[in-house]
Amino acid sequence: MSKTVFLNNKIVEDCKQNNAKAQMQLYDMYCEAMFIIAQRYVKNSFVAEDMMQDAFIKVFKNIQNFKGEVTIGAWIKKIVINQCIDYLKKKKIELVSIEEKELTIADNDDWTVNEEVNIDIVTSAINSLPEKYKVVLNLYLIEGFDHQEIAKVLNITEVTSRSQLMRGKDKLKGQLKQYNYA
Repeated sequence: MSKTVFLNNKIVEDCKQNNAKAQMQLYDMYCEAMFIIAQRYVKNSFVAEDMMQDAFIKVFKNIQNFKGEVTIGAWIKKIVINQCIDYLKKKKIELVSIEEKELTIADNDDWTVNEEVNIDIVTSAINSLPEKYKVVLNLYLIEGFDHQEIAKVLNITEVTSRSQLMRGKDKLKGQLKQYNYA
């Protein structure tokens, strides 16, 4: 076991004992990364900070449920994502469902962009998409969720998840056309 893994395990165990110093250490270790994740889902940095803070409150309230099956970072990340999605649901973002016969496969479209395109340009383009597309794109492309997981988290069908991904990719391609995607 590496020194870092041991230290993380010690911090988690101390957090389970309600040790405030350990809680602050865990927060300090992950707050920046979790803020960035929250910003992927909510455009406003103040709201993203609130989502991250609320997620950490849930982390500390539920740390007894952490069994170590995944890393503590992955466990916190899932809580942050769910916190953001719950917020977006409360804002009544409607994910439009389409009939299955209208669906084309969204996962087989290979496309690339000009070398001048960097992560900031792509992130900016994703952030400018309508929320219903942005959320599914983030969950699928960035967080690595599959359509079954997205459907469960967003309380939509897998068909709707695929549809939103396909439409989001189309809109993203449209925004990146100026960079001559192939």
